[in-house]
Amino acid sequence: MTLAAGGLLPHPGGFRRITVDGMSTQYLEAGTGSPLLLLHGHEQSATSWRWVIPALAQTHRVLALSLPGHGDSAPAVGGYAPGRDLAPFVAGFLDTLGVGPLDLVGNSVGGAVALHLALADPRRVRTLTLVDSAGLGRAVNPLLTLVTLPVLGELAILLSQMPGGDLQRTTMSAAMLFAQPWRVPAEFFIEQHALGRRPGQLEASTAVARALFDAYGQREVLLDQLPTLTMPTLVVWGAYDNVLPAFQAQAAVDRLPRGRLSLFPDCGHLPHVEHADRFAAVLSEWLTEHQDPAT
Repeated sequence: MTLAAGGLLPHPGGFRRITVDGMSTQYLEAGTGSPLLLLHGHEQSATSWRWVIPALAQTHRVLALSLPGHGDSAPAVGGYAPGRDLAPFVAGFLDTLGVGPLDLVGNSVGGAVALHLALADPRRVRTLTLVDSAGLGRAVNPLLTLVTLPVLGELAILLSQMPGGDLQRTTMSAAMLFAQPWRVPAEFFIEQHALGRRPGQLEASTAVARALFDAYGQREVLLDQLPTLTMPTLVVWGAYDNVLPAFQAQAAVDRLPRGRLSLFPDCGHLPHVEHADRFAAVLSEWLTEHQDPAT
């Protein structure tokens, strides 16, 4: 499938499928050159990167993966814990495609997965970019912890499935994700609404939330392990992130041996959507600065 209008993928590759660990998996591919993998956040999919893929594909072979239970990827066979389940899945995806060392970008839960992958096998990761990443502090918006509680998560799914509930869920999600909700692209809102209506999507989203959060915040904080990461690491954060507070970005950079912070003003949890042009420019400049001499 080829996407074209409204900032979508102007590339003949488009959607592709591959089987990873027995799971049918959706991904997007565009461009040629050094591989660049993009990992999306909670309740997103590979296409949440579509506003920046055309620019990045001018210099890289861009791969955007829909994690298990998201987009058109099959539900997870095991679980949704970033380290125990999702990072090995991503490693399997790369091995199945035969992709070697690459530039790795992760947003939100995708950031936590990217962190785990870099910590477990640093030889895979040339550069690491963490975009409003989970795993860098305990604090999180309290609304996200509610679905981790017994019964409440299932009640939220039930309410979303009632008439008008899906639209209300999408509207509330956009208000949380964007610093300026009136800037939400129409395509993003329509796609998020459609994702929420897919069979199994809400159950997968609840399972991911429960793997990430408990009643007191994020379950896993990886700050103490960051000093072991020697690859160049860019931390991008929206200054008005209503999901994960921006002070977590500085806490991460302070511990990274080769870390750099890019803070986006007037931006929320999804810089690659809310300020796509700036994000693509910042990331492209970073990747060019740390380009592999062999490519």
